[in-house]
Formats: sequence, structure tokens, C-alpha cells
Amino acid sequence: MDRGATLMLTQDVEIATLLRETRTIALVGASDRPHRPSNGVMRSLLAHGYRVIPVNPQLAGTEINGVAVVATLSDIAEPIDLVDIFRNSAAAGETVDAAIAVGAKAVWLQLGVINLEAAARAEAAGLQVVMDRCPAIDIPRLAIPRIA
Repeated sequence: MDRGATLMLTQDVEIATLLRETRTIALVGASDRPHRPSNGVMRSLLAHGYRVIPVNPQLAGTEINGVAVVATLSDIAEPIDLVDIFRNSAAAGETVDAAIAVGAKAVWLQLGVINLEAAARAEAAGLQVVMDRCPAIDIPRLAIPRIA
């Protein structure tokens, strides 16, 4: 797919391809509170068959939705396809930089999370970028099949 000078994914076909090719998701800002959006999205991603690794330094060593929480992206020993970022727009830049450092393939900034400078850094490093969207909304909307 020719994206010209940008790796920012905005077209449904591009986002669908990313979601179909993704297997392992690091969810930064994961919450152990069931009513929090990050917890609900994590449950949705797990139910869809993705391997989701919750990242939260304050909860490291505990479990969220039955999965061990790690403190940082660098604590994840396996390749990361996608880093799903549940942090405010200003703090998202730090997480994008960490995603670049660990060699993630893509970053996904959640609804309301917009950081153009961080997105540009990610693109310059070769990462695909989705911003101001939610995979738990896009997966059913784009009819992404369950991950086997």
C-alpha cells in the first residue's frame, strides 16, 4: 500500500490490515478497575484472540484479566506488534518513544489521544501509527475475524 510520506493509517483498509496482522498487543495504561476503558478494551482484545500484555508500573507483578502486568515495554521479552496507548496526549510521546526503542511495529493512540510530534517520530522510525481511534470499536466495525 502506498502511503506516500506517511505511515499514519487513516483508511479503513489500512487499519483492517494492521488489525488482521497483529497478534501481540502491549496495552500501556492498563487498569485493574473493570469500569475503566482500558480494562474493557483489554477484555475485548483478549476475547478476540489477541495476546494482550498489560503495562502499568504501579500494578506490575499483579494480574489484570488473568494476565501478568509488566512495568514497562522493555520488560516484554517477545516481539510486540502493536502498542495500544491509554495515556493522555502529552504523556503519549514518552510511550511512543519507548515503543520505538523496543522495536514495536505499530502504535495506536486511543480515542482523544493526539500527539502529532510523537506520531511523526514513530513514522520516522518506521512504525505504523493510528491515532484518536479504538481497536475495540474498529474490530467489529471492520468485521475483523477472530485471531486463531
